[in-house]
Amino acid sequence: MKRSDYISWDAYFMGVAELSSMRSKDPSTQVGAVIVNAKNRIVGIGYNGFPIGIDDDVYPWENEGDFLNTKYPYVVHAEPNAILNSTVSLENTTLYVTLFPCHECAKLIIQSGIKEIVYAENKYQEEASFKASKRMLEDAGVSLRQIQEIEVTLSHV
Repeated sequence: MKRSDYISWDAYFMGVAELSSMRSKDPSTQVGAVIVNAKNRIVGIGYNGFPIGIDDDVYPWENEGDFLNTKYPYVVHAEPNAILNSTVSLENTTLYVTLFPCHECAKLIIQSGIKEIVYAENKYQEEASFKASKRMLEDAGVSLRQIQEIEVTLSHV
């Protein structure tokens, strides 16, 4: 008889997104994203960090202060990294992401053809950027679904 305690696809892909977020060097916010096609195959993956070729020891990681002395003008979010790292067309795919996308990411998600977003956290939902994001995503017909963060425990090495 087969096992019955295996994890769901949602748990699996959110676990991969969470694992990807652990690659981020951001001291305050680590985000991971995974794009999955209709056959449950990963076609893109990313995390938040500086662009290729930018020395992350030289640029700031601060999240407060003068804009140019913070991480915000320099960091690429997990969602665009997953889109840019994709290997195929993203039409009708699903994005699993550990944090609800901001308005800038929403524009790229919509343009890429992603049709569903499954997210774990939405801690900035009262901020204007995230209200704009939700508005655009809903108007573009992108399905939004929140699931609880998934803790995956490896039982054997």
